[in-house]
Amino acid sequence: MTKFKLFCWLCFVCFSQHTLAIKVSPPNWWAGMKHETLQIMIARDNIAGAQVKVDHPGVSVTAVNSLDSANYLFIDLAISDAKPGSFPIRFFKHGKIIDKVNYKLKKRDDGSATRRGFDSTDSIYLITPDRFANGDSQNDTVEGYEDKLNRNFKGGRHGGDIQGMINHLDYIADMGFTQIWTMPMLENAMEHYSYHGYSTTDFYKIDPRYGSEELYRQLSDKAADYGIGVIIDVVLNHIGSEHPWMTDKPSEDWINHKAFSPTSHRREVLHDPHAAYEDKAAFSDGWFVPTMPDLNQRNPYLAQYLIQNAIWWVEYANLSGIRVDTYSYSDKDFLSQWTARLMKEYPNLNIVGEEWSVNPLITSYWQKGTHRHDGYESALPSVMDFPLQSKLVSALRSDETWATGLRELYEVLASDFVYGNAGNLVVFADNHDMSRIYTQIGEDKALWNIALTFILTTRGIPQVFYGTEILMGNSGTDDHGIIRSDFPGGWQGDTINAFTKIGLSKDQMWAQNRIRQLLSLRKMHPGLMSGNLTHYGPQEGMYVYFRHTETQYDKALMVVINKNEKSEELSLSRFNSMLKGFSRATRLGNEKAIALDNNMTVPAKSASVWLLQ
Repeated sequence: MTKFKLFCWLCFVCFSQHTLAIKVSPPNWWAGMKHETLQIMIARDNIAGAQVKVDHPGVSVTAVNSLDSANYLFIDLAISDAKPGSFPIRFFKHGKIIDKVNYKLKKRDDGSATRRGFDSTDSIYLITPDRFANGDSQNDTVEGYEDKLNRNFKGGRHGGDIQGMINHLDYIADMGFTQIWTMPMLENAMEHYSYHGYSTTDFYKIDPRYGSEELYRQLSDKAADYGIGVIIDVVLNHIGSEHPWMTDKPSEDWINHKAFSPTSHRREVLHDPHAAYEDKAAFSDGWFVPTMPDLNQRNPYLAQYLIQNAIWWVEYANLSGIRVDTYSYSDKDFLSQWTARLMKEYPNLNIVGEEWSVNPLITSYWQKGTHRHDGYESALPSVMDFPLQSKLVSALRSDETWATGLRELYEVLASDFVYGNAGNLVVFADNHDMSRIYTQIGEDKALWNIALTFILTTRGIPQVFYGTEILMGNSGTDDHGIIRSDFPGGWQGDTINAFTKIGLSKDQMWAQNRIRQLLSLRKMHPGLMSGNLTHYGPQEGMYVYFRHTETQYDKALMVVINKNEKSEELSLSRFNSMLKGFSRATRLGNEKAIALDNNMTVPAKSASVWLLQ
């Protein structure tokens, strides 16, 4: 080989290695987005200070910035007039090209901007992907990832994946669910306890133990064929301690605190008019645990990164909504900006924030339309209704007195005036971070029926945790690894299969059928599910409420809850204003019909749903 050829070959190898080492975030974008600019983060050795050139109609460089690290570059592009297509981004130092990448602006899918988000006519199935179904055993253990398959360990990876969910979309649809919310599936390259997904190490990569970005898009596409939307779980507050940012931060202020400093979890300081600055910072800037460093969203480059990342996943995977983990722990001003940008891009999208407070004044603060004492602006459409969940459990476990029992449930609903839109709250009997509802109410089948009947017929958007439909519990422990146990039938060799009913007990099959009945009812009467709720104050251990609309006069639902240990006679005359115009009621489940001119005998410890006609 001549010296000239050898020199050219070495230059090619060097150039190729540098190209392969480049990480571009976001990896692509779309023409025709509402926001007229795009900020691209380039991660590459010694890229800071480089000059940038692009060559594509309608695209221009408006700013190039480096921060504290020598290995990051931020490029601001104007793209308002850009057409779909690929173009090179070239990097120069001292007048010589040092690298280039090809970037793609894709064409948006038709109707992307006006996509329908999940709403009160929907019902959400919450899945822990690692524990639902193993559809591809080839990705159970992946080279380069320390947390290997270990089904014998409650906190280990058990092998559930995206293909497993795809394989059982028919079951989810047959049950009657219309949305799937999965715990996060982005890369969690952590040494231990990575299965839960809340320790992100790459915001643009599906963890290969679940599948790939393309397979995630396939899940969304195939779910849509069943009339099911997909909701992504987004983590804005923190990352995993093994994220590359922890060894090479783009800027010194990218992370709050240089080492572990725990959050106070005192979320009320954000609303306390007397709160000290230091107390507010202790809540917002503290870390959850040593393996979850807290992100500083006050940094404008990080804020832009997180905003664009959420938009990218909605657009790329054709999602119907977002659930935001630990919502209030992020910077307040950033959250205002983040929600506004998402809702500007997708006006009909739904986003639900997790604010784990049982005080409606605190949860309602974050919802759009709520009257706030401090003028804070929020475009967040929904919040998780933790106050209702807490009172539901207390109402079922407490004795019936003037102030306890079903009265608690009534009173929390009577506080709905504090919300911007109570009908858009996500309601639930349990979720992935608490004991299962069957365990919370003492593994009492009758109380379970009351709880789930209520959740699936009250105002709001119901969410059911996978396995709730077969009475999964966690008796004797509150360990999350047990709460998130494997769904029976999701693994080859399982002797019990909830998908096919093989091996299920009589009670489990009854519970599964009950959920299916209630979800079928919701599908048959979407107008009632998105309509009004009128309830009557509980009396003598009985609670009655109605679902109805202002325009549909030929149908309504009446729900009757009897918490007593014996059957009771219910006088219907008390409900004359709601029963006016209806002559008969048909009970969900046994199709029993009764006239509405007599008293009703209500079985002990029951929740019955009646269609009024």
